[in-house]
Amino acid sequence: MKSSLKAVVRTMRPHQWVKNVFVLAPLFFSQAFWELENVIFASLAAFFFCLIAGTVYLINDIVDCERDRLHPVKRFRPIAAGELDVGTAKVVAFATGIVTLAAAAFVSPLVAGVLAAYLVMNLAYSKILKAYAFVDVGIIAVGFVLRVAAGGFAIGVFLSEWLIACTFLLACFLGFGKRLHEIQLSQSGQLEKVRKGWAHVRREVLEVALFVVGGLTLAAYTIYALTASLPDQPFRTELTPFTSPYLPVTIPLVLIGLGRFYQLARRETPMSPTEQMLRDPVVLGTVVVWGAVLGALVVL
Repeated sequence: MKSSLKAVVRTMRPHQWVKNVFVLAPLFFSQAFWELENVIFASLAAFFFCLIAGTVYLINDIVDCERDRLHPVKRFRPIAAGELDVGTAKVVAFATGIVTLAAAAFVSPLVAGVLAAYLVMNLAYSKILKAYAFVDVGIIAVGFVLRVAAGGFAIGVFLSEWLIACTFLLACFLGFGKRLHEIQLSQSGQLEKVRKGWAHVRREVLEVALFVVGGLTLAAYTIYALTASLPDQPFRTELTPFTSPYLPVTIPLVLIGLGRFYQLARRETPMSPTEQMLRDPVVLGTVVVWGAVLGALVVL
């Protein structure tokens, strides 16, 4: 029983829940965190997203267990390795999904709606959409936008269109990096098969896509930083409270982070670039400094 519970927790991949920090982005950028009620509701939304993401990971591993057994790293996942029975995984996934949606609806029907949309979208992704190159990355990116939307709905704040654009483009950038990494492993013989739909995509095409989307991500953040630093924007009816003339100083940090991930994505190592990123001192240091600068700008 204890080993099965540990296998379930591993399959839900808590180390990946760091992605759900995007749920808290509206809380920070709207400076709504000065009110305890907002912090509680945003934190609950992030917690619910962690649970629903864990449900999605369970479903993905159930669907992909046969293909995961051929992967140099994924074959050690509990379902692929035979540590967690498929039937048990299905029961846990169903129960976790239902309980999470019910609890979220009690707190905020809008957040529950976003969670339901995320779950349905990922079911379609697992069954159909993941077989289409580039479409699957777009689906993943929309998932990050839904995280931001959930955070905004939880506390009832306006979502900057540039914050949404940055979220979508950054998620596409990370997704293309993962696909490029998998194609490189396949070409070097470390991975027997690439994802369905990506077998005929050339490595050079993905390298260009990664470079272009990285540039667009930097451009979107630059525009956000420059416009958010202006106190008066005549063509806007609603403004983000996050205004500071010093916000553009964070642009080089974003450039460093994007550039470093580009390097990690091109490494021919079994570990995915997103997993490398969570352990890379350059990326972690850049994120810490970026967060510290933004925190300082809030109180200035």
